[in-house]
Amino acid sequence: MSAYKSDFLNVLANRGFIHQVSEPEALDALARSATITAYIGFDCTAPSLHVGSLLPIMMLYWLQQTGHRPIALMGGGTTRVGDPSGKDESRRLLTDEIIGENLKGIRAIFAKFLKFEDAGGNADSNAIMANNADWLNGLNYIDFLRDIGRYFSINRMLAFDSVKLRLERQQELSFLEFNYMILQAYDFVELYRRYGCVLQMGGSDQWGNIVNGIDLGRRLHNAQFFALTTPLITTSSGAKMGKTAAGAVWLNADLVSPYDYWQYWRNTEDADVARFLKLFTTLPLDEIDRLAALKDAEINEAKKVLATEATALVHGRATAEQAAATARTTFEEGGLGASLPSVEVPRADLKAGLSVLVAFVKAGLATSNGEVRRAIANNAIMVNDARVTSEKAVIGEADVTAEGVVKLSLGRKRHVLLKPI
Repeated sequence: MSAYKSDFLNVLANRGFIHQVSEPEALDALARSATITAYIGFDCTAPSLHVGSLLPIMMLYWLQQTGHRPIALMGGGTTRVGDPSGKDESRRLLTDEIIGENLKGIRAIFAKFLKFEDAGGNADSNAIMANNADWLNGLNYIDFLRDIGRYFSINRMLAFDSVKLRLERQQELSFLEFNYMILQAYDFVELYRRYGCVLQMGGSDQWGNIVNGIDLGRRLHNAQFFALTTPLITTSSGAKMGKTAAGAVWLNADLVSPYDYWQYWRNTEDADVARFLKLFTTLPLDEIDRLAALKDAEINEAKKVLATEATALVHGRATAEQAAATARTTFEEGGLGASLPSVEVPRADLKAGLSVLVAFVKAGLATSNGEVRRAIANNAIMVNDARVTSEKAVIGEADVTAEGVVKLSLGRKRHVLLKPI
């Protein structure tokens, strides 16, 4: 169990969130005696966050649950530059319009985890949604270099892994990206000025950037700042969290359906179930210990609990229960789950005979005709639970079930309904 005395660090440690903490004893004492304001930054490189962002979101959740004030910082300004941490090449630069649209899609997720000012509760711990474009976009370059840039050592910046690894591999690192760590450090100081923020949290790859902010805050304000990072989360087989063969596991329902999201967690590797229950659900630790003790076939029950609890946090309890019921109907009862993902197709296409190859690509179950052909050769393609053995097979009106759909299946776990319109 944790040696921390504050509820905040105790919860994070016992649930497996902590990798490194700067001055842990001082932060622990502060968390016991005062309300801490802490932030995590989220760049706006896509219209939705994905499962890989859940770890920092859950840290903000537990921060607030233990009586402290979280800031979700939207990177409206820093997204224009691009964080080189963990990247082998420069990010594609986005226009202000795209960044603005991405912001809209990202903001909505935080209301499901955090209580903001209009949600009531303890005013001292009300969450804040900030956007660093508010202070970065209007900076005067010369003034910024003079007032802030003079505190940064090029020698030290070159020693950070995010820079050093790119240079050692002889991969280009633009001057634009090189400035990212300065802007992130400035964010920390600006949030201290505006909200009294003294703690920045993030992934382990952010340690150097956060330490830069601590140093800048000490130099500018003679104040004590803190860093807390999480371990890099991978599956037991070494796969990166949030990535599947079908692509990223997005949190927005219009990009990944709640059912597919539920299935992602249901397919967790046995060795990861207990760890993921601690990190990605709010279940009490004693209940998690009970589930973690399940063995052999019973571990599937723990996986279903993980899937339902994780889905409930993002999509709501009712939707999560519906996804669980659909999976039960589809897999255990051999029926047709009404909330399976669906794709509309013109009825005329079915009248003419829709190629199985085209149908599976259209449904998002494959990315190319060749991929469907390989799946057919591996006996992995089914239409209405009947095995497809020929790549020349077509789907017609006769395949539409009494429920008005055609069920497409890739393997045992991926299903999409075709809905004629």
